[in-house]
Amino acid sequence: MTPRLLLIDDDARLTTMVGDYLRRNGFEVETAGTLHAGRERLGQASYDALLLDLMLPDGDGLELTRELRGNPRTRRLPLLMLTARGEPTDRIVGLEIGADDYLPKPFEPRELLARVKALLRRAAPEPAADDVLRFGRLEIDLGARQARLEGKACDLTGHQFDLLVVLARSPGRVLSRDQIMDSLKGHPLEAFDRSIDVHISRIRAVIEDDPKVPKRVLTVRGSGYVFARKQDTED
Repeated sequence: MTPRLLLIDDDARLTTMVGDYLRRNGFEVETAGTLHAGRERLGQASYDALLLDLMLPDGDGLELTRELRGNPRTRRLPLLMLTARGEPTDRIVGLEIGADDYLPKPFEPRELLARVKALLRRAAPEPAADDVLRFGRLEIDLGARQARLEGKACDLTGHQFDLLVVLARSPGRVLSRDQIMDSLKGHPLEAFDRSIDVHISRIRAVIEDDPKVPKRVLTVRGSGYVFARKQDTED
């Protein structure tokens, strides 16, 4: 089935160029120039991924991101932010509220294509992976692509789930940011992008809900991150 994308951006020249390029590379692309039009399309149809500009005539793309992540129907919709804002704070805010990736303008169409493909790969189900990783209160269901804490589903984006799996598959082993990026199936992050740190902070907030329980994901200063094999409360 042809992947279906929604591009919300008020730059008519960019949407035409990007839309044509992605269509030539095997995607079905619909566009909207305002938040209002984007909301209407999202309410009427389902998409495999969303490409969202932050600065729109009738509002901020961050507002729509919050809405989508608060809606069970769109909570896991792969979302790539496109924006001319270049400040690290803007990228961090976007990632913290649920964006899966971030691409500043201007960008090369080939890089956008690579990022979209990476988003869709991470979101694709893996039928052969029907096992569950168990760590005390935490379960990571690879087949269902869901993390559960004491049986309750954790609110993680698709990228955050994949990042958690990378760490959990190597318990006790320190993984550098480069090793993590290599394990995320070609996720094209810039060398200076701190988005891994942002996503790990979000993962920690979700799976480490009890301050009395030792941390599960540990930072090794100057080296990277390690997923703790056991916690003091485990058997």
